[in-house]
Amino acid sequence: MTEKKQPETNASADVEGSKIKAGDIVMAEFDAWIVDTNELFDTTNEALAKENNIHNEKMVYGAQPLIVGKERLFPGLDEHMLKAEVGKEYEVVIPSEKAAGPRDPKLVELHPVREFLKQDIEPRVGLEVTVKNRPAYITAVTAGRVRVDFNNRLAGKSLKYNYKITQKPTDPKEIVALLLKMAYGSSEGFDVEHHGKSYKIKLPDSCKYDQKWFIAKYRVVSDLRDVADAETVTFLEEYVKPEKKEPVLEAKAEPEKKESVPEAKAEPEKKESVPEAKAKPEKKEPAPEAKKAEPEMKKKPEPAAESRAPEELSEEDRKV
Repeated sequence: MTEKKQPETNASADVEGSKIKAGDIVMAEFDAWIVDTNELFDTTNEALAKENNIHNEKMVYGAQPLIVGKERLFPGLDEHMLKAEVGKEYEVVIPSEKAAGPRDPKLVELHPVREFLKQDIEPRVGLEVTVKNRPAYITAVTAGRVRVDFNNRLAGKSLKYNYKITQKPTDPKEIVALLLKMAYGSSEGFDVEHHGKSYKIKLPDSCKYDQKWFIAKYRVVSDLRDVADAETVTFLEEYVKPEKKEPVLEAKAEPEKKESVPEAKAEPEKKESVPEAKAKPEKKEPAPEAKKAEPEMKKKPEPAAESRAPEELSEEDRKV
């Protein structure tokens, strides 16, 4: 299965009834079952995948590209497809020996739970894991122990395939596009030139720094040799210096000249100045103890009665 992207090529179907030979790349529809349990484990039919709870949102359902006769498929399926014809439906049951092979008990190991917890993995049955760079899946979880199986999930099981080859592309550019999809997941942006057994593939900018492409390109070369009998495969990486764009100077509109008319300045209002009454400083009376005793006024001695004016004499004085 490939990543969820719509097909990018218009590979034309070969004439119905044409035979398949080793090295052909074909488009095929198929449903794959485990015989003993009648469990669907792979399909190109989206509706069937949903019915059997194996739907994958990252996959594109529909006919898929397959390389026949180059040990890319289970041996039993490979052999059967070499006898198939385009457009016909087939059913084949493949014994475990010609499918994923026999199951090896030595490939089942027990590992401490803490090994998974250290990697922030919560172990559960059916979980696919990588242990010491080997792919495996968990078959049991007990107290402190996890049973890990390094066998293929289909090992020791007989398989049944219902399939139909829908197309057998023959155009070299279409074949390269399909091989790019199989190896890299997309053929968008690749430019292909083909001359005899020489292929030149110009890379898009999107994959020049993609780590995934560094691995995928070796598979593309291998597939081209198996499928197209290529002798020379050239990958072109083009790096174009971007042109410097000169800044466009916009003509600035000159500001309109306005005649300056002097504005009549308003005369400031004259305010009559009213002298403010100055507050008299308060006289501070000295503290009682600081006061100096004022000298007593000496009273003048009253004049004697004789010397007084007659009008000033009292009646007693007048009698004398």
